[in-house]
Order: sequence, then structure tokens, then C-alpha cells
Amino acid sequence: MGTSRLLILLVGLAIILGLVLWLVSALQGFYGQITSPWLANLVLALIIGLLIVLIGAFIYYLWQFRRRPRRAKVEPQVPVAKTDAATQTLAAVRRQVAQIQDEMTRQALLERSRDIEAGFARQTFKIVVFGTGSAGKTSLVNALIGRMAGAVGATLGTTTVGQTYSFQLRGIDRDLWITDTPGLLEPGVAGTEREQAARKLATEADLLLFVVDQDLTQSEYRPLSTLGHIGKRSLLVLNKIDRYRPEDREAILGQLRERVRSWMTPEDVVAIAAHPQPVILPSKETLQPDPDLQNLLRRMSRVLRVEGDDLMADNILLQSQRLGEEVRELLDQQRRRQADQVVDRFQWIGAGVIWVTPIPVVDLLATAAVNAQMVVEIAQVYGCELNLERGRELAVSLAKTLGSLGIVKGVLEIVSRALQFSVAGYVVGKTVQAISAAYLIRIAGKSFIEYFRNDQDWGDGGITEVVQHQFQLNRRDEFVKAFIQDAITKLPESLGLALRQKAEAPEPQGDDWE
Repeated sequence: MGTSRLLILLVGLAIILGLVLWLVSALQGFYGQITSPWLANLVLALIIGLLIVLIGAFIYYLWQFRRRPRRAKVEPQVPVAKTDAATQTLAAVRRQVAQIQDEMTRQALLERSRDIEAGFARQTFKIVVFGTGSAGKTSLVNALIGRMAGAVGATLGTTTVGQTYSFQLRGIDRDLWITDTPGLLEPGVAGTEREQAARKLATEADLLLFVVDQDLTQSEYRPLSTLGHIGKRSLLVLNKIDRYRPEDREAILGQLRERVRSWMTPEDVVAIAAHPQPVILPSKETLQPDPDLQNLLRRMSRVLRVEGDDLMADNILLQSQRLGEEVRELLDQQRRRQADQVVDRFQWIGAGVIWVTPIPVVDLLATAAVNAQMVVEIAQVYGCELNLERGRELAVSLAKTLGSLGIVKGVLEIVSRALQFSVAGYVVGKTVQAISAAYLIRIAGKSFIEYFRNDQDWGDGGITEVVQHQFQLNRRDEFVKAFIQDAITKLPESLGLALRQKAEAPEPQGDDWE
């Protein structure tokens, strides 16, 4: 207990004691004037009770003072709200991962989710040094840890893999892990792979040190801006300031602060000299100056001291969200493959139904029934429970849209032109209808895939925009040719042979058309 608190306690006890003594004295005087025995006994009991309370309060506060409990060391805690958000995100990720069919992919994703969850108990700060090749990243790491951690050179690609080292910073209780990454913009395939690895390491940092040795180029600005806008806490470090005149140095710092002001404060842009150039003394001896890192060390210390717990929480939440996005993308690809298989199956079922159905009205009813079942199965792929009646309503609605947009007529023309004959005769006419039906079912199916991908929502443009977009995607010449060839293989063997012979026959000339 501090001196001020002790003084307040003593003054308070003295005041309470004085008031109680005054009250007891007053009650005693009142007691002497009472003639009723029961009232006198009541006053006496009240006096005794007050004395007991006074003695008890004095003993209690004296005990509290002598006890002087030691303050427990407060361990750093990740903010509860962000922890809960990350926990909920990881739980949702695991539910989605369980739906991924590939065993190796599923296990790898589960392992990554466990690694992220382990970050809740982590007692270290992860710092990543990021930037273009030979901006001085390795020199900075060497200066921070006080020993030669990696080769320092002027050639691109000095650091080929992410290398992590441990060091201490005054005023920070936790250990610091600092990772030196490969540089950006290294040539060749290997350089591109190293850059991708560096970007991944950067997104996993609690604090990012982006090192440059001049004003930001466009190739540097893009990754720094991307990391900043996704919430990655960064410091922009201008290295090699010993090579600039003071006025030039301030001009560059001003330019850097202006370029990043939308997501970074001016204090987060600092100047250093991680590996100053040697100085030639008058005696011809060479003097190697000590690294000048004071601006960076002060800023790092303040950021980690004030924002440390939030940085870790933000990083854990960001990693869980990014994993969730990756899982959703994989799951979406898997579902699209499954839904495409449904569409592929039903488009040829629809073509077969049209081929064997002689009455046009029945054609339309049969195709609608095929579409309805297809809608139900696509919905199941995306985890939506839909009954056949609702599927039929959606199929009819989309069929009306196809007709109102003139897509049915357009498909007939596309198929007729691709088959290179006019719609004449029962067999030829049914062939065009059958292939056109398959084509329309494909457009409908692809449209429904977009509908269920977007949680049963057609989007701002409505069903019309989705259908038109799918029609445009599926009318390219190379697709139509491949689709017709595929259709010929799906039709009855005798008809397929006749169509192939028709396609291979020379085009009629002059009176041959008559």
C-alpha cells in the first residue's frame, strides 16, 4: 500500500472514531435521562453494537494494511472480442473443411486451422522484414540482432528463403521473432516463387517492416498498399540515409509519408542506416560506423508496447479470415464441378426427351420437368433444401425469361447454322430441337448455379442479367463447335452417323439446293 493510501486510511479512521465516540457520548447522556427500562436497554444495546462495529472496522482495515497483497503479474491477453471472432471464424472454417472431399486437402486445412488457434497462447511477436531485393533487409536484421545473420550483398536474390531469428527489445517483455524474406522483383521463375513465399510471410506478421532505399516505385507501392488496406500493421523504413544529404533525406521522407498517408501515420515512416558506408580517416584507415537504428527502435518499442496485444489479435483474426476465404474458394470450386456434372447430365437427358417426344406441347412440359429436377439437384449441391414444386416454379420462371429475351430463337439459329442445314423434315427438325433443348438446359443450369452460389439471390441485375451473361458465355464459336460434336456422340448411333456424314459432305453448289 502506498504512502498516500495509508494517510487517507488513517485520516478516515480518525474521523470515524471521533464521530462514533461523539455518538456514544450523546447516547450515554440520553440514556441517563430515560426512565423507561425497556427503552434504556434498547439504547444500551445500540451503544454496544456501535462499539463492536467500530472495533471490527478498525481490525479489518488494519489487517488489510498488514496483509499488503502482492499484485499478480498480468500476462498479456488477446482482446476478448477479437479472440471470440477468430474462434467463431475457425469453427465455421472447420465446418466447411469437413465438406471438402479430397482427404489430403482437408487434413492440410485442418492442420493450418490448428496452427492459427495455437496463436492464442503465443508469447512472441512475429516481425517480418519485407521489400525489394537488396534494399537492405538483411543488413537491418543483422543490425537488430547484433550479429551477421545472413549474407549482405548488392546482388538481387541474396536471401533465398525466409530466415527467422530471435532478439530482445528494451521495454518489451516478450521475445521478438524477426524474419528476413526474399526480395521482390527478382528475375526468373525462382524469383517469382520466392516473392510469393515472401508475400505469404508478410501476411502472417504481427508487425511488418517494409524496407526501401529511395522513394516508392509502383512495384513497391502495390504490395505495401495491399497489405496496409487489409489491416496489416506496418512501418515504412527508409534505409541507407547516410547516402543522402539532409535536405534530400527530408524530401524523400516527405514524399513517402504523403504516398502512404491514407493508411499509415507520419510517425510510422522512419529513417535508418542499417549498414552505413565506411568512412576513410585522414590516416587512411577505414572506420565502419555503427548502425543508426534509433528512430526505428523507438517506434517499434512504442508500437509493440501500446498496440502489442491488438496486433496479435488482429493477426490471428486476419489469418483465420484468410483461411476461411481459401476454404470457401476451394469449396466453391468443388461445388461448381459437381453442379456442372448435374447440368451436363440433364442437358443430354433433356435432348433425349425432346427426341422421343413427337408433340411440341409435350416437348415443353417434358423439358420443364427435366429442368425442375435439375434445379433441385443443383440446390442440394449447394446445401439448399428445395422441393420439386419449388424447383418447377424456378424452372418455369427462367424458361419465360429465356423466351422473353429471344434466347430460344437465338439458340435454334445457332444450332441450325452449326449443323449447316435448314430446319426441314421431321428427323432434321427433331435433331435441331433436341440439341437446342440441351443448349437451353445448359444455359438454365449455369444460371441456376450462379443463383445458388449467391445464396439464392439473382443479384442486383436480376434473373435477366444472369441469363444474358450465361448466353453470351456459351455462344462463342469454339464452344458451339465442341458442343455440337459432343451432342452428336450423345444422340442415337444411327442418327449420329447420318449427321457426321452430313457434316462431312461437300456443300451443295448452284441448283443442288433445289
